Amino acid sequence: MFGVGVLLISSAWNPTVSLAQEPAAGKSFVENFDGLDKKHWYVSDGWANGDHQNCTWSKDQVKVAHGTLRIGFARQQLKDRDYVCGEVQTKKRFGYGTYEIRMKAAAGSGLNTGFFTYIGPVHKQPHDEIDFEVLGKNPSKVQINQYVDGKSVGEEKLVDVPGGADQGFNDYAFVWEKDRITWYVNGELVGEATDPAKLPSHASKIYVSLWGSDTLKSWMGTFADPEAPVAAEIDRVAFTAAGEACQFPESIVCTLD
Repeated sequence: MFGVGVLLISSAWNPTVSLAQEPAAGKSFVENFDGLDKKHWYVSDGWANGDHQNCTWSKDQVKVAHGTLRIGFARQQLKDRDYVCGEVQTKKRFGYGTYEIRMKAAAGSGLNTGFFTYIGPVHKQPHDEIDFEVLGKNPSKVQINQYVDGKSVGEEKLVDVPGGADQGFNDYAFVWEKDRITWYVNGELVGEATDPAKLPSHASKIYVSLWGSDTLKSWMGTFADPEAPVAAEIDRVAFTAAGEACQFPESIVCTLD
């Protein structure tokens, strides 16, 4: 089974990536998308991650309006792909702490809406990753998983999203600690990892993406042309460093303190 990070060869094309090893440089933040701060976010543009991905990343599929980030997927030939899709990633890396997103995912067989942390060989680091992925073939659930040194070490667990991940905004959060990871959906604990061998340990970048595949049928379903443009909508992304106070009332950190 593929995880999103396995596919992220795109960073090799990213001129903002520093290949020097560095400690966690990112500080706590709350992004409400009143705009898109290009000092904080990099917009993927002009490449695809591999043969499995049927779309080319396009900056035109990343738009901010009325306090919402829209990441789109549409039929449009760009380079050697028949579709275009959107992705944003932080320029800095982040370590232990709480990662949160409020989003409405896209529906459609063969589509994947992802919120995750990733670091890998293109950054001269081992491949570590922590995931939330909504597979558009069944948006009533979200998949959680993690990677350590390039290997999927989680259970790729599917958990319910009450009302559907594509029907409205839902809150997703994971707390990454040295000795465990916990995942939450709308404030409810839905997963936990405590095996030391299954815990990422390298500071990572934060990604939000929507992409499609013709080939990963057993995982993402048979691709169905959405015929009209679709989009995932993001209301907020936040990171709270370990040990710091909650930054907004809806944060899971307020509940855990």
